[in-house]
Amino acid sequence: LAIKKFGFHFLTTSTWDPVAEQFGALPFIYGTLVSSAIALIIAVPLGIATAAYLTELAPLWIRQPLISLIEMLAAIPSVILGLWGIFVMVPWLRNYPFPFLKQYFGWIPLFTGPIYGPCMFAGGIIIAIMILPIITSVSREILRSVPDLQREAAYALGATRWEATRIAVLSYAKKGLFGAVILGLGRALGETLAVTMVIGNTPQIVASLFKPGYTLASVLANEFTEATTDIYLEALFEIGLVLFGITILVNLLAQLLLRTIATTSATRAVQ
Repeated sequence: LAIKKFGFHFLTTSTWDPVAEQFGALPFIYGTLVSSAIALIIAVPLGIATAAYLTELAPLWIRQPLISLIEMLAAIPSVILGLWGIFVMVPWLRNYPFPFLKQYFGWIPLFTGPIYGPCMFAGGIIIAIMILPIITSVSREILRSVPDLQREAAYALGATRWEATRIAVLSYAKKGLFGAVILGLGRALGETLAVTMVIGNTPQIVASLFKPGYTLASVLANEFTEATTDIYLEALFEIGLVLFGITILVNLLAQLLLRTIATTSATRAVQ
């Protein structure tokens, strides 16, 4: 019903007014993509760096405690992380990092406007915390699978331990690491409860990360039980379909990029 009534404009309209029966998914698509991008920017470098440290550089006495800590982080229920985000993370962000960013980087549109508590930035950070164990664990297994011959060849050429890790190990494992990033992105796109509790849940498209946002998964969680009309319910079903489509599209693009990387690597090897 929603597809028949709104058509493709459902994806390009920014108005979400159930009372007037005007529905557009664009604010939720925007919020999902922006919060996921923030999460990846934070979690990918930190996760891969942590995996490389644990696999190649960490002494034995610290390696196992760190691995256990990462596994414990993955086991924390999302509702607990959400509550921690509301009562601890959001007040701290509002009082310290956000004023600093606004004062020194306020000329950038991302850090302009009034500072709110729950906001897009907070949503991205909580998602980053949730996908960090996945990226770290998968990346660690990938780095462990790199043949010792790669490391030994680098050492034979006079490389230091860090140089061998950066040049030989990470370069060899880049396709697998990209797969770890895609797994993290898949989790980020579908994360619901924790991000719903800290993102602000306001359907708007704004440049500032200090303002509230909304995601596709969050609107489903918040408004599904409030849908009192058929068109409202169908609009929510279509949002679920959009989320599913974005996930499929991301995975297809990932497969395409992996094939491109593999082809490029094979060409260089032949040359």
